[in-house]
Amino acid sequence: MTSTRTAPFRADHVGSLLRPAPVAVARAAHLAPADLRPVEDAGIRDLVQLQRDTGMKVLTDGEARRAFWHYDFMGMLTGLEMKPSTRSLPFKTEHKTPPIEAHLTGPLDFPADHPMIEHFTFVKGLVQAGEVPKISIPGPSAIHFRMEPENIEHAPYNDAEVLFADIAQTYKKAVQAFYDAGCRYLQLDDIFFAYLADPKQREQRRALGQDPDWLIDQYARMLEESIKDRPQDMVIGMHMCRGNFRSSHVAEGGYDLAADAIFNRTSVDVYFMEYDTERAGGLEPLRLLPKGHKRVMAGFITTKTGELERPDWLRAKFDEASKYVDLDQLGIAPQCGFASTEHGNAITEDDQKRKLELVVNTAQAIWGEN
Repeated sequence: MTSTRTAPFRADHVGSLLRPAPVAVARAAHLAPADLRPVEDAGIRDLVQLQRDTGMKVLTDGEARRAFWHYDFMGMLTGLEMKPSTRSLPFKTEHKTPPIEAHLTGPLDFPADHPMIEHFTFVKGLVQAGEVPKISIPGPSAIHFRMEPENIEHAPYNDAEVLFADIAQTYKKAVQAFYDAGCRYLQLDDIFFAYLADPKQREQRRALGQDPDWLIDQYARMLEESIKDRPQDMVIGMHMCRGNFRSSHVAEGGYDLAADAIFNRTSVDVYFMEYDTERAGGLEPLRLLPKGHKRVMAGFITTKTGELERPDWLRAKFDEASKYVDLDQLGIAPQCGFASTEHGNAITEDDQKRKLELVVNTAQAIWGEN
């Protein structure tokens, strides 16, 4: 699908940042909301300044008020509850994610008082001239992909078509609500398109009676239905990766199976694509990006380790990518967030800062702008 919008800058980041120590301590102490809020506010001000100091012009709250990149948002929807579980997510690490799962308990809706609207407006109040506030929320597919069949307590949602329709309407309402709050750059973390390229993940879906290729198609339809009516001045970003928890991952596989769906059957403007290891496959799928205003923020810089990528290696990666897509339709961002959960990746705050600086410096070196 054609698009007349584009990313506001060449240098960007996925959104989450290592939680400042006071925030981590306060959250671990389970402070009352009234006591926790000022600690988070102060931490977010520091994170915004960190981004500004590195030269970043896209500013987020670092997801500092969240435990998970997706569960917090989902649990704040009407008709969805996060409940204790005996299972953790299957990351390739000895660490276990907190055992909670999503349950559909009634008709889905986006409530007018969803807390993340206020999360966004707080950051919006901190930006300066030439900066753009952004918020990242889980994409529509997260509700379906993270929903165990036995956790569907609202009987109508046993019909996937009914569930997909209500998810799309809920997200359409969310998109408009963020716009009304002043958001002009909204990112949807729709990572499960990448998961559905992994042979093991595909087999798991088949075991549930779900055709993974049909899911890719349905997820694209659901995403497009959610965003197609947004105002002309609202940019939509989309992030894809293969899992990120304490520097570990879940899935493997390239973008080949999903590239046409995400590039040509949605009006997404900006694609944040993990490309830091061979697990993400080759760059060939970029050839399917339609010519025009759409842009891929190539994730050659990893957030999983502190080792800094060499500028000459990054330049070579962009030279390779330009064989498949016009260099003018590329930008750069890290492959994922630095802390997709509040636990954070196995890096230091100094590593994080140097990585963000590298993003900005690479953009300046290649395009003369960031």
